[in-house]
Parts: sequence; C-alpha cells; structure tokens
Amino acid sequence: MNALNVFYTTMNSPPQLTNWVSQNGDPCGQSWLGVTCSGSRVTAIKLSGMRLNGTLGYNMNQLTALVQLDMSNNNLGGSDIPYNLPPNLQSLNLAVNNFTGTVPYSISQMVALRDLNLDHNQLSNINDMFSQLTNLTTLDLSYNTFSGDIPHSFNSLTSLKTLYLQNNKFNGTIDVLTDLPLTDLNVENNQLTGWIPDKLKGINNLQTSGNSFNNGPAPPPPPSPLSPPSTNTPPPSRQHAVPSSAGKNTPSENGGKHSKLGGGAVAGIIICLLVVSAIVAFLVIKRKSWRLSQGQDPEQNEPLSPFASGLKQMKSIKSIKIVSTMGKEELQKTVSMSLKPPTKIDLHKSFDENDTTNKAISRNVSLSSITIPAYTVADLQMATGSFSPDSFIGEGSVGRVYKAKFGDQKVMAVKKINFSVFPSHPSDLFIELVANISMLNHPNLAELAGYCSEHGQCLLAYEFYRNGSLHDFLHLKDEHSKPLSWNNRVKIALGSARALEYLHETCSPSVVHKNFKSSNILLDGELTPHLSDSGFAGLLANQEFQESDENSGYRAPEVILAGQYSLKSDVYSFGVVMLELLTGRKPFDRTRPRPEQSLVRWATPQLHDIDALDQMVDPALQGLYPSKSLSRFADAIALCVQPEPEFRPPMSEVVQSLVRLVQRANMTRMHESQSRRHGESGGDYEF
Repeated sequence: MNALNVFYTTMNSPPQLTNWVSQNGDPCGQSWLGVTCSGSRVTAIKLSGMRLNGTLGYNMNQLTALVQLDMSNNNLGGSDIPYNLPPNLQSLNLAVNNFTGTVPYSISQMVALRDLNLDHNQLSNINDMFSQLTNLTTLDLSYNTFSGDIPHSFNSLTSLKTLYLQNNKFNGTIDVLTDLPLTDLNVENNQLTGWIPDKLKGINNLQTSGNSFNNGPAPPPPPSPLSPPSTNTPPPSRQHAVPSSAGKNTPSENGGKHSKLGGGAVAGIIICLLVVSAIVAFLVIKRKSWRLSQGQDPEQNEPLSPFASGLKQMKSIKSIKIVSTMGKEELQKTVSMSLKPPTKIDLHKSFDENDTTNKAISRNVSLSSITIPAYTVADLQMATGSFSPDSFIGEGSVGRVYKAKFGDQKVMAVKKINFSVFPSHPSDLFIELVANISMLNHPNLAELAGYCSEHGQCLLAYEFYRNGSLHDFLHLKDEHSKPLSWNNRVKIALGSARALEYLHETCSPSVVHKNFKSSNILLDGELTPHLSDSGFAGLLANQEFQESDENSGYRAPEVILAGQYSLKSDVYSFGVVMLELLTGRKPFDRTRPRPEQSLVRWATPQLHDIDALDQMVDPALQGLYPSKSLSRFADAIALCVQPEPEFRPPMSEVVQSLVRLVQRANMTRMHESQSRRHGESGGDYEF
C-alpha cells in the first residue's frame, strides 16, 4: 500500500486520519479512517470535510481497484491536480479545494467514470478530452475560472443527466449540448451568447441567467439549396390581371387561337427559372469547393496543398513559398496570400473536415531531411503495452510519456503528443518539429531517438534515463531515496548550464527553452543531467506555461507581468533550479508559511549572508558540504535571479563560474592528497 503511504505523507501526515501511517501498515486490516476495502484491495476513500491540506499523492494510479475517491471540502491543492489518478474510478469528487491549473488529461481515460465533481476550485484550463466518457451521468465544473468555448467533445457524453457550468468564464454558444439527455443544466454567470436551443428549453431544471443569450426564437436552420420553394409563400401580386366581363367569355375561356397565359402561370414560370438558376449556381460553387478540398485549383487544374487551398480564398498581394510533405513526396507551389484577409479563415484546421489522415504539412522541411528512425504505431503500441497505465511515466506540457520496452531489450521514453496544447493543428507542424529537434545535439540534452507520424498520431521516442527527473529526486523522497551529494548537485547544475549555453550561444538562431525547470532535467545512471522539452517553445502558447504555482515559481518577473520570454528569462529559471539544488525546496510551496512560499523571494536576501546561507541548505545534506563552494554557488544564483533581465549574465558566464568552482575543488583535492603523502594536515574541502 505504498500509494496510500505517499498519499498520507503528501497531505502532511494529518493526525485526524486515525490509524493511517506513512510507512507500511494495512489499511484494510487496521481499519484506516475513510478507507473501504474488498478483501485486501482498497475500493473507496472518503475523506470529505477533514480539514486536510497538502496535495494528492503522485502514485495514486497504483490503486487500480479504487472506484470512489471523495476528497471534497478540504484545503488540498495550491497546484495542479496530479495526473496519476486511480484509472478505474466511477466517482471522483475534489470539490471545494484549492486546485489550480488544468484538468489532468488522465481523466479522459477513465471510461468507467460516472460522477465527476470539481466545483469550487481555481481551475482555469480544460482540454477537449471527453469523447470516451460515455458513462458519465453527472459533471460539475462550476465556480472555477474556465474560459473559452465549451469543449466540443461534450457532445459525446451520451449518458449525461446533470451538468453544472455556472460561475465560470465560458463563452460562445451552448449548441454542443443540444442532443444530450440532460434533465438538469446550469450555465448561469458565464459569458455565453447566441440562442438557447429549443431542445434545451424543455429541460426540467434549466438555469441560464447571467449570460448574453438572445431572447427571441432561435433562427431556423438554413434550408437545403435543393429543396423546392415553400408552398406557404404567397404568390407575388398581379399588377396586370385581365378583368372579367359579366356575361362575356374571355379568349382563354373560349380556347381561342390567341389565348394568353394568366398572371399566376407567368409568376410560376419565373419562380421555376429562378430555382433552376440557383441550383446551377450552387452546383458550380459546390464543384469548385470540392476541388479545393481535394487539393486542386478549380481554374488551372493544378494540385494545391491543403494549406494553399485555404490561402486561395484570399486576395493576393504577397507571394509566399510553401512545401507540402505528404508521405514521402514533396510538392512545391507558389501561393498568393493576403496580409489582411477579408474574412477570418482558421488556418489551424484541415479544410477537408472529413479527412482523418492528418497528413503532415511542414514549411521548407521534408521527411527526407530527417535521419532518425521512423516507428510505426504498431511498434510503439507493442513496446508500451498499448500505452497501458503500467507503462505510464508522467505528463508534461505537451503530452503524456510512456516507458517503451522493445524486443532487443532497448528501453525508450515515448512522448504521446497531446494535440490540444498546440496553437495549431499538430499535423501542420509535427514534421518540422521532428526535424528541428533532431538537429539539436549536445551530451546534456535529452536525445531524440525516433518518431512516429502515422494514422493521425504524433509521437516522439527519446532515450530513457533511469533515474527520472531532478524534481523527483529532490522532492519525492521515500524511505529508499538517497539524497544527492553536494558533488552531484554541482555536477547537475554544470551539465544543465552547458545545455542552456548550447541552446543560447551555439545554435543559430538561438533557442529559447521557455520551460526550464527541475522536472525537465532527466538523470541517467551516472546522475548526468539531460535537458528535455528543448525545441517545443514555439509551439506552445505562453499561457500554457503558467498553469500552476510550480511553473510560476520558475518564471522571470517580465514573463509573469508581460509574457516576455527571452534568453535572459531562461537564465532566471536556471537560477531557480540552482536554488532548488541548494535548499531542497520547491520554487513555490503553499504548505510553508507565507513569507517562505516563494523560494526566490525568501532566499534572495540571504544569499550573501554566510550564517543565513548555512540555515538555508537542504537538511538532507546533513552538513556535508564545503562552505566556500556553497558561497560561490550562492553568488552564481544571485546573479541569475536578478529582477532586471539586463543584469543577468549570459549562460556562458554561468558555465565558467561553475567550471572554476569545480577546478578549485580539484586543485584542493590534489593539494590534500599531496599533503597526506607528506604527513601534512589537509585544508578545507572546497567542492
């Protein structure tokens, strides 16, 4: 029951949880408070209103028999909901807590889930991830700060009876909810617009106030272009009708040789001609639209890329060059594009909505320029057990990561790209992404070993580093953990600095990482650091990096205030990681007293006070560090976390300061060795 031990520890070992322990123990045999078992397996945890703080455990996915988790009405959170949630839950209640950031994507895989309650938190982001939750009957997302459109995948919630979205910032329409079997719907106090569909007006308990809905009847759906004119439409007035004469027959009545059509017949003929003309025009336009969707120019009979087909709709005032990569064939086309398109065209979507192939389109990049191996989806499914929970490693800013074991005993980490975090459709940029990342080559960067672009999937295969991330090494300790020695901490700082130096000062153009943090520093068997997620910065919206307290703790002031990323904002983030190495503390920790929650704010005034510095050092080091080395390490930190970007050093200077620190240590050790050989006492150890 290691998962419950960790859970107890991450909640700060609350004494009110009677019989719970942080090591070993038997939650079923010892009747742990709030725990229900079936035999020896935990099936339910109900700890509502227990005044708990801290957060959920990081390995809750080990509780595979758990079907109910109720942690509502506590003080948990201050960070994202962990992604490693129990996979077979039928009921998840985290209401009335302090969770922030994004709803974890792992919830999308809980196909048995029936009740999901996340109300009264501080959640702000939700992915379009509900297509598999067809058993969900109750969903409560109220009283958060969600914004944007209601996720389109809500239309897959075919069992949903109760939906609460009130008191958020959702905008757009509620049309996506039209066909759901709802009996209880509350969307009050959002920023929704449009009409309330007639089907929803029949819901027994419908609450819609506090929005900007139109009060009138919803407009009817547009008629089919091929439908005949309505028989209810009154005919046009007859301005030249033939008058009738009493007692006399008109020529038409006599069937005379010169009989004429009545006004109604003339009007009917005119209407028929108009309908035929409309049908012909519709078919011509439809044919052009179809040819565009097939990648053809309707005027020149030339093939166009899907991207170019969209641009064809704009007025041409500037010529651009696009390379379309489809399979292994390259096709070049000079396309005209308007700098100010007359209508809004979403270039992030496929122009053929029925096209499920997600063909990759890159700019000036082709598959032939990529030299790393291409894997099939079948290869990676076999290596990961069909991306099973047992292979799951973690979830980052661009997707989930799985451990892959191949037949030749090779082990890799496979990153399955989460499409929703890209600013455009991933197939447009994936090949370019692979080509760019594969060109990064440095011993302190995580090595991209392969990729997969098949059946609409975008996957990256990296070398596997068996010691996990620096974040886990520092902050997720258990009874088997060994603390990092001071030597290893300096080694990790130097290797990570060299990785950033390479990105900033060797690559041309320079590469801004944007997401430098301890969870992106992976450690191999020798504890050599390898920086991951390099090359993703241009594909992610800035807001994506600011979802949680943890992430905000790494952000430079100019990033937090104005979203201004630069090489110097990476330097600041590196300084924060150095502080983590020195103190063993998280960059932001709500469980600490308020003056100590922000690591930079708390530590910076003490970096030049040797006595205070000694008090700041990670207790796990147990005093086994040299004071001179500690002081020089702190000096480098102070330079990196300067609030003004212009005063922060370039990474090459940071590397040199750390190299000098190592060199002094080596010279000291050599001097000590010589002194011992001559029977002299050694000096202070400086590394």
